[in-house]
Amino acid sequence: MADKPEKTPAKRQEIVKAEPIHALSPFEEMDRMFDAFLRRGWMRPWRMDWPGIAEVELRMPKVDVIERDTEIVIKAEVPGIDKKDIDVQVTEGAVTIKGSTKHEEKEEKGDFYRCEITRGDFSRTVALPAEVDGSKAKAAFKDGMLELTLPKVEASKRHRVKVD
Repeated sequence: MADKPEKTPAKRQEIVKAEPIHALSPFEEMDRMFDAFLRRGWMRPWRMDWPGIAEVELRMPKVDVIERDTEIVIKAEVPGIDKKDIDVQVTEGAVTIKGSTKHEEKEEKGDFYRCEITRGDFSRTVALPAEVDGSKAKAAFKDGMLELTLPKVEASKRHRVKVD
């Protein structure tokens, strides 16, 4: 019999999310890594020791921050919140979204089999990727989604100065 070359199993290639290569400043890179770290639920190991942390995470609204040419748009999930119970503040470099759900009368009939609905206050501060004009900000609220549109401050135009 002729020797047949052994077939080596093909290595499985993992699919990895491609990230665009940018010339990020060290601070931007650190911000990105910190945000990714928090999204993975870094407090998960301590939940057994500190049950209240799960409630804090549940009440903190999830957000999308979109930078466009002339504006920044922030979309926040705030289900179960009335429009009148939401407070938005634009400060230098950040937006803070606060709100609360009302504490309802406790159900006295029967024993709770499961009790997962959280009530109370929440607050989320989001850093902005560019300077905005807070006085021209607009907010829309529909079906538990808050959408903020924040116009960017126009960058001053550069001009050459002739040296005599």
